[in-house]
Amino acid sequence: MKLIKLVINKLYQISSKGKLSKFKPVIDAIDGFFFGTDKTTTSAPHVLDNIDIKRYMSTVIIALIPATIASIYFYGFRVILIILVSYIFGGIVEVMFAVVRKKEIHEGFLVTGLIFPLLLPPTVPLWVVAVGIIFGVFFGKEVFGGTGRNIFNPALVGRLFITVCFPAIMTTQWQQPFLKGFGGFLKYTSDAITSATPLISWKTQNVITPYLDLLIGKTAGSIGETFRLGIILGGLFLIWTKVANWRIPFSYILSVFIFSAVGHTFLPQKIAPPLFQLLSGGVLFGAFFMATDPVTTPFTKTGKWIAGIMLGFLTVLIRSFSGYVEGVMFSIVLMNAFSPLIDSLVLSVKYKPIPQR
Repeated sequence: MKLIKLVINKLYQISSKGKLSKFKPVIDAIDGFFFGTDKTTTSAPHVLDNIDIKRYMSTVIIALIPATIASIYFYGFRVILIILVSYIFGGIVEVMFAVVRKKEIHEGFLVTGLIFPLLLPPTVPLWVVAVGIIFGVFFGKEVFGGTGRNIFNPALVGRLFITVCFPAIMTTQWQQPFLKGFGGFLKYTSDAITSATPLISWKTQNVITPYLDLLIGKTAGSIGETFRLGIILGGLFLIWTKVANWRIPFSYILSVFIFSAVGHTFLPQKIAPPLFQLLSGGVLFGAFFMATDPVTTPFTKTGKWIAGIMLGFLTVLIRSFSGYVEGVMFSIVLMNAFSPLIDSLVLSVKYKPIPQR
């Protein structure tokens, strides 16, 4: 570590003399990654909070490890290449904006760069991964001012963009997971391709995939959404560490269950049963890892309940009555847009102005 510190200090000296001055945000990011922040408050009260942005993002990445490792087992180590492409091209956009703005590189991209590839089909071409993450970071975050100022979840913005632009690539070819031996740990990818995911099978044939298969990942789907047992464990870890507020995932999951249970009772051919709704597609992944994003979701407690309920309603509605088999991405992006309004209404009702006499 001393050698790394010496190198960083040397880079600081060079940048202070004019050389590499434009790349100071990159040097700051490297310094912060290895040694943390040196910022302190200038006046009282001095509050110590161990949950800074680096630890916040690190906790989310730790929570994603079970789903990530499982995705490599199920779909081959090509998944690693997809993740690398996401980090490289998304990181280039981050660095470019930091250099131009002469501001620090925020750690928010560490999470975006991992969540985005986990939302993709395992058969997705690498150039599509690059296009999606560039668009997501550029138009989903940086145009709004960067980390903390974005209105929409950047990973979802990129995913929705390539879904609309390349529908055949994103919706018609799904790799069958490896299920024996060391699985994808010893294989690059599989040639076994299917056109049906559990949601597609229900939408077209009213076929219910066995719930145990859905839970442990024995079905086709997006890279990070199929091993739902790992998603649940990671989500509970986020709640336990208080990185994620429990109100949104709880209300989201509960509302999906209730709305689908009522709907399936009256329209059994249109609306799938509740347990299938929860264990198929990206409901659990969205509830724990995207709907809990503190930047794009309501900050009031009541607002979180409202957002979770609306997310569940919209997910069931889109899945059942639209041309799309999945509704998680659309519902979260829609609620991202309404989050400021929800908080504003909650605050206006809770804190009414005192009437003047």
